[in-house]
Amino acid sequence: MSRKIEIFDTTLRDGEQVPGCQLSTDEKVVIARELELLGVDVIEAGFPISSPGDFLSVVELSKAVNVGICALTRSKKEDIDVAGEALHHAKRGRIHTGIGSSDIHIKHKFNTTREKVLEQAVWAVGYAKAKGVEVEFFAEDAGRADLAFLAQMVEAVIAAGADVVNIPDTTGYCLPHLYGKRIQYLFEHVKNIDKATISVHCHNDLGLATANTMAGLIAGAGQAEVTINGIGERAGNTSLEEVAMIIKTHKDLGLHTNLKSEKLFAISTLVSDMMRMPVQPNKAIVGANAFAHSSGIHQDGFLKNSENYEIINPADVGVPTSSILLTARSGRAALKHRLELLGYQPNKIELDQLYENFLIVADEKKSVNDSDLITIVANTPLLVQK
Repeated sequence: MSRKIEIFDTTLRDGEQVPGCQLSTDEKVVIARELELLGVDVIEAGFPISSPGDFLSVVELSKAVNVGICALTRSKKEDIDVAGEALHHAKRGRIHTGIGSSDIHIKHKFNTTREKVLEQAVWAVGYAKAKGVEVEFFAEDAGRADLAFLAQMVEAVIAAGADVVNIPDTTGYCLPHLYGKRIQYLFEHVKNIDKATISVHCHNDLGLATANTMAGLIAGAGQAEVTINGIGERAGNTSLEEVAMIIKTHKDLGLHTNLKSEKLFAISTLVSDMMRMPVQPNKAIVGANAFAHSSGIHQDGFLKNSENYEIINPADVGVPTSSILLTARSGRAALKHRLELLGYQPNKIELDQLYENFLIVADEKKSVNDSDLITIVANTPLLVQK
């Protein structure tokens, strides 16, 4: 039986922490409505106590959508009070509170002890729970925390009422097999773990965010914390579209989400435009080159059967079609294909002559477009004589 994975989107909170990518409340509402249509389960709308703008965003998003709305807090009374107030209109409100769990954070960030951190964590969850909303607890820097202490913390906050416990790889430090074992350890050593959902929130400092997230989900976690285009602090967060399509492509994992994958490309473009943050061309799933083929061997194989070089149908993510890019690496098959799209039907001899002329142009330019091809045809005697 397939296991449902909750999608917790933090584009509008963690993603918006990218310098220069801040959004107005109205812009956040536009994106939130698209996230709801996409099928996410929870939207993290902001950190209410951090600024009047973030407070207003949580309020307005709570009014604008029907999915879960989450507000981030520290494990402090004033933070939780403000978050509770901001979530007043939410149909399904959630306070996301927490504290550091690694000895590095405990000693060098909070200058305290494990015992005091544990006490603060339990208090914060209980205080947030009294607000009448869902409570998610984050054990910051869980990727580097002592496992036995992390298990103790998770068990304590679940006992205090946490509905979700987030096990973040805050610094992107973990390797996938070790992060998966970390999640597995919690399932084996936390007695009350069945009373809460375990969530994974991974950063991309070593380029492993998506791999770590999948390792955590496979090990039993029930919620993935993600952002559109993988945006976020430093090197970014786990990419929503990558997790969505891994789960959809690998049905043998026995996982599913409510995401409507055909909307991925459109919302990727929307977020990129609104945040003024271009998507790298080679970005998986939504990059400009994700379904583009430029080398001759790949083009020939693709034209014979797209499954030779594509494991995803571009339409499944909202991309109209794959593209054949003509470069000096392209072969005759790709050239013939593009010429036929333009209405030309060259025979073998004509194609050989066109290909020779094409290579001359291709060596001079990075890519050859349709107008270039028309010029090449006009300058090829055999075709002109027709």
